[in-house]
Amino acid sequence: MTNQAQIQVDLTLDCKGLACPMPIVKTKKAIESVQAGQVVELQATDRGSLADIQGWCKSTGHQYLGTIEEGSVLKHYIRKSNANEVKPETKFTVTMTTEELQAKLSDGEAITVLDVREPAEYAFQHVLSAINIPLGELEDRIGELKSDAAIAVICRTGTRSDLACSTLADKGFTNVVNVLPGMTGWNGPTADLNQ
Repeated sequence: MTNQAQIQVDLTLDCKGLACPMPIVKTKKAIESVQAGQVVELQATDRGSLADIQGWCKSTGHQYLGTIEEGSVLKHYIRKSNANEVKPETKFTVTMTTEELQAKLSDGEAITVLDVREPAEYAFQHVLSAINIPLGELEDRIGELKSDAAIAVICRTGTRSDLACSTLADKGFTNVVNVLPGMTGWNGPTADLNQ
């Protein structure tokens, strides 16, 4: 006999093998196709999807129910909220390009580069001066950052960094910028495991 209740799922979404931002993109489409109160199961292998889904649910008003890990697969459960519970999805409006960030760093500007990707992503390649606080740990580690410092937030494509910028702004950080298109567009100096 098991104590684990059977989870009633209305739609299963296979995002195994996909990296950010694709699990979020597919989840947005899936949520639009179900009725309020129905549950979507998102199956993903990207470890960063946990923080991505939690952040997306928090920013949109849909209910993150939880995650079950089965081997290398993360099964995320999201309940679609009623129309009066859903928040309009907004993007963090203060952005800069990777080229603009590279120019500021080359000019010696005092700017903290915050990489919110998972530790493995960061280890294999990151902006030379970046510090790593994964999105899923940001709220717990926010004290490691100065709220009045200039902070450029970067991830792989701009999705997680967008959520991180909103979180920082909500916590009183006043000089935060989302770097687009993220590491996929970074051509400046990097550090990695081999250096």
